[in-house]
Parts: sequence; structure tokens; C-alpha cells
Amino acid sequence: MSSDWNIKPRSEECVGSGEGFNDGVLVYSRLLFTEEGYIREDYSESQWTDELRDSSVSVWKGMFRAPPPKAEEPIQKESAESLLRKLIETDDEENRNVIYILAVMLERKRILAERDVHTRDDGVKLRVYEHKKSNEVFLIPDPELKLAELESVQEDVVTRLGWGAGGSEEKNEGDGVAEGAGESESAEVSEV
Repeated sequence: MSSDWNIKPRSEECVGSGEGFNDGVLVYSRLLFTEEGYIREDYSESQWTDELRDSSVSVWKGMFRAPPPKAEEPIQKESAESLLRKLIETDDEENRNVIYILAVMLERKRILAERDVHTRDDGVKLRVYEHKKSNEVFLIPDPELKLAELESVQEDVVTRLGWGAGGSEEKNEGDGVAEGAGESESAEVSEV
């Protein structure tokens, strides 16, 4: 089972007491085998016992080093989700294509899940997306982009997100602009 080897890194708090580790303290770590596979537990010196050691597959100790503070970016870049929310609020028809591409990007990142597709009386397809964490619902008009339109919309999205020319170093993994969005006009997504 390959997931058996996906063991989490050292925790920032003691399993026994729930208290956070201070920089430079001794931490005891143990590996257990459970019905779910291998799990790791980390304990402060005061919470560590011989019983814990004896019931472990493996045990080791090490010094806890607090992670360095994350360097703040000089200019906050727009995320796909924050840009989507901002553009939806403006309710500007000119942003329709960008909104659609952002929704598809967030679906690929598993932030949004498409729940349904409705066609309004005026013929516009509305894609119903649900935010997986907040359960918010977004109604996104599908502009049914043609392949020839896609490149210019993608460039617009890249520019608005501040990724710059090429932008691959600045993008988060999985933020790729929606490849193939709009290529198939007749593609319907089934209900979940």
C-alpha cells in the first residue's frame, strides 16, 4: 500500500499535552502501525513514557526547530479565488469570460465543485459551483468560449493575477490557466 509511506512531518505540538513545542526542545517521535496504516506521533520530554516506547514500531528523538517566519511578498499577488470574488461583485458583463476561466481553474484545484448546469430562458448556461470548504454557491454564466477566443482570455487572466510574462515561477502549483476550457461547446457536466 503506497499510502503507508506517506507519513506526516514532525508536528508543532505534543500529542500527549496538546502544547506547542518551543524552539530547541527535545522531541520524542514514534511510528505506530494502525488499521489506517503507519502514523507518526510526537511528544515532549515530559509526556514521553517507556510504555509509549514499548508499543511503537520505531522511536527516535530530535531537537525541535521552529520554522522561520514566512517572508512577506513585497506585492501581494491576487489569487484566483480572490479575483473571482472581486469580479463577481463588480457584476460587469465585460468580465464574464475571465470569471468563467477562473471558476474552471478553481474547479481543477478542487476548491470549487460543479454541482449542476442550468439553461436560462434566454439561452445562457449557468454553471452551479459550490465552494468545498465554505459551501458557498457561485452561479457562473458559461460564455461558451470558442478555441480562437481562449488564448486572449487566458492572457487576460494571467495579467490580472499578476503572474507576468510567462509567469510560471510565480504561479502556485495547480494554478494553471484552464487548458481546454471552452474547446467543446457541447460538453455537459453531469450532476454530482
